Amino acid sequence: MHRNPPDLRPDLARAAIPDVRRKGQPTIGMVSLGCPKALVDSERILTRLRAEGYAISPDYAGADAVIVNTCGFLDSAKAESLEAIGEALHQNGRVIVTGCLGAEPEYITGAHPKVMAVTGPHQYESVLDAVHGAVPPAPDPFIDLLPASGVSLTPRHYSYLKISEGCNHKCKFCIIPDMRGRLVSRPAHAVIREAEKLVQAGVKELLVISQDTSAYGVDRKFAEERGHRAHITDLVRDLGSLGAWVRLHYVYPYPHVRELIPLMAAHAESGGQVLPYLDIPFQHAHPDTLKRMARPAAAAKTLDEIAAWREVCPEITLRSTFIVGYPGETEEEFQTLLDWLDEAQLDRVGCFQYENVQGARANDLPDHVPDEIKQDRFDRFMQKAQAISEAKLARKVGQRLEVIVDEVDDEGATCRTKADAPEIDGNLFIDTGFEALNPGDIVSVTVDEAGEYDLWGRL
Repeated sequence: MHRNPPDLRPDLARAAIPDVRRKGQPTIGMVSLGCPKALVDSERILTRLRAEGYAISPDYAGADAVIVNTCGFLDSAKAESLEAIGEALHQNGRVIVTGCLGAEPEYITGAHPKVMAVTGPHQYESVLDAVHGAVPPAPDPFIDLLPASGVSLTPRHYSYLKISEGCNHKCKFCIIPDMRGRLVSRPAHAVIREAEKLVQAGVKELLVISQDTSAYGVDRKFAEERGHRAHITDLVRDLGSLGAWVRLHYVYPYPHVRELIPLMAAHAESGGQVLPYLDIPFQHAHPDTLKRMARPAAAAKTLDEIAAWREVCPEITLRSTFIVGYPGETEEEFQTLLDWLDEAQLDRVGCFQYENVQGARANDLPDHVPDEIKQDRFDRFMQKAQAISEAKLARKVGQRLEVIVDEVDDEGATCRTKADAPEIDGNLFIDTGFEALNPGDIVSVTVDEAGEYDLWGRL
């Protein structure tokens, strides 16, 4: 089962939630599946429940009920969600379902009729109502207080910062707009205030997420409110002044993205806080494939944009994801993608084999690609991406890099460079002289060795 962060079940969660419960205190467990955007939803739900006097259980057995926050983006993700619901029912028996798959309640109850309630994505009030019905609140006004900071399901030194909900794109393979609606941006001042609180609580890295980060503020007509303008460039500049690393995810390559690159170049030159890192979902490179996806079909111009970004900020790291085996994809179209990847030389690359999603328009396209061809193209794509990654990392040997420490155990310290986002990119490992390090430390390291995706270094 694939999760982000991995293994985020109540019995395996990495979250440092103290298991301190007073006698008779109602207790809730949480299973959070899918993307970081769903993880933020889980954190908000748990924060609200903590404020109402509920305890958070680190295991199924200690919970009066369990919330399963589901993913419904792909059929494989739906199957994973149903499996997680079944596990929670077996281990606990009292289960409330929310999240993207909650937009299809009949699909859930058809497989698991014993769930207590089903709510859709980011329907916080409905989730709380369901919890109240299953496990009535019983707060002690002298003990149960609103936490100084919200419940976090990530290590305390980094946090996801969601700036908007929904999406205005109509990609044929995606049903996210149907589940989460059109773009709704948060007020810039509210985002900045949340970020300030996180930094005050010890967060060293802010991971900016949404469904379409580049479009932030479009729905608000980029209005300024309380001294902060709802535009991605202004928002990133403001976030960069708070003293934490700022990492941008899910950025579509609109023309105005080039305005972000000087902010990243300033980081590289003078130690600013906006990391030279862009996570951009290109999906494919052949114009005909992109057209069938209902995506912007300007791969050549994208190469020009990449070249322009690198000219302004040579240190920039580019991450992207691609789909192979999309309906109608020919061998020629796939070869164009491989050639484009050769030219683009992206630093971090992920790949998915196309699969139908119930309700997606791509299901009705002709010429679906056989599974064995999808697998072959996936293998060839990842072989090329791996070779590019290995060559790029090899050039880092001997360099002095700033890294953030994620974990320390008896064998060494697991760190990330500025080019690595948590859970999805590589790591830098320190296996000597690491004993004084702690999670959240930012230190300078000399790279001694490089692999296909990871680095090894010394202080």
